Amino acid sequence: MNAREPVKHNPNQPRTIAITGGKGGVGKTSVALNLALTLARRDSRVLLLDGDTDLANVSIMVGLYPRKTLANVMAGECRLEDIILETDYGLHIVPGASGVQECMDMGPTESLRILRALYNLENRYDYVITDTAAGLQAAGLHMIAATELACMVVTPDPASLTDAFSLIKVLRRRGYNRIPSILVNMAQGASQARSVFQRLDAAAQRHLGISLHYMGGIWRDETLRQSVLNQKPVALLPVSDPSCRQFHTLADMLDVRLSQLPRRKAGIAAYWHKVSKRESANPPKALSKPELQTESEAPALKERCLNAVGEIEAVFSQAPVDPLLRYEAFTRLFALLGSTLDSDAIEIIQTGLGSFQWENLSPERKHHLAIHLRELADQISPVREPATPEPAQPVLREPFYDRISFGEQDRLVRVLKEQPADISLDQLLRSLSGNDQGRS
Repeated sequence: MNAREPVKHNPNQPRTIAITGGKGGVGKTSVALNLALTLARRDSRVLLLDGDTDLANVSIMVGLYPRKTLANVMAGECRLEDIILETDYGLHIVPGASGVQECMDMGPTESLRILRALYNLENRYDYVITDTAAGLQAAGLHMIAATELACMVVTPDPASLTDAFSLIKVLRRRGYNRIPSILVNMAQGASQARSVFQRLDAAAQRHLGISLHYMGGIWRDETLRQSVLNQKPVALLPVSDPSCRQFHTLADMLDVRLSQLPRRKAGIAAYWHKVSKRESANPPKALSKPELQTESEAPALKERCLNAVGEIEAVFSQAPVDPLLRYEAFTRLFALLGSTLDSDAIEIIQTGLGSFQWENLSPERKHHLAIHLRELADQISPVREPATPEPAQPVLREPFYDRISFGEQDRLVRVLKEQPADISLDQLLRSLSGNDQGRS
């Protein structure tokens, strides 16, 4: 259902938290929803931004199916207040919040209209929690940067730790200087959760020079898994229930961590306004379509491309090169290559991968890269497991009477009646065999 009444204005800036992860499937959305419900249950005013994908994953987990999302607000079809959903304990949800990134592509007037509405909205709450897009997508990175605390969800799966480390490394290279908090989900217990965190923290200290913050762990249990299927979050259970109680512990840990951090002067809307202004000041140049080029323009375009490649080679042949500059340049080149994934682009990727000097990598980096490439291969073309053949069932023959061994049935009946009642089975069989031999 839609929120019926707007909440009152909060004189202070809300505490903003991003629930994020290096890969999908780590339970990020479940954590975000149960944490938000737990805080709302404590009489806090909480807004949950569903920024995972364009699908309304958060609202579906509580049995709500929104008719409109932020995309409709962007198109001017409704107001921001019209898309807010309200669920248990007065928790408010904004579906499709990932669309806020489109403000960077809008004109100044339209962009300001959306961001002003978001600014007025977020200042009515005590907490604004964002369920971010997973991985290294630009939208997810911006959502993390827009909040004061990033809670990164990982699992004991080694691939989850590798992807989380990659996300932290990219954030650091893009100028993110805050310390992420690590929440270990699907752990078997406290000792395993702490061990998983220590492995990730050791890698961050060794390679990035930072120490991560341990937010705690969420234990794997059947109740939590069933709650997703039943669209009934465990935060709605009695506080005495172990599955519910661990999210109250997480809420306590969150408040302790937030008390250690200074409040930000600007909120989420202000961050997106700053990014939007920066993008509008440096708009990307439009690329000419090949079909619109004349024969005289083709040589000039080729010369421009070769000159651009030469410029890049000249810059990156100089040492040292700013890691952030290197990341930005090659990320944009890969995005440009991926915009048209035809046979030529695939051949370019294959040739490029083959030209890398893999033998120069350390064993640890080879292992991490191999994990990523295997996951990428599974995404491109999932391998179906061959069906296990069922064991052959023995063929049962229908029972029949063996006249050769036992003679005619009426004769067998007479012999059986003549035997004493206490005769053993072995004696009976020997007797029948003897009679049979005598007969023959």
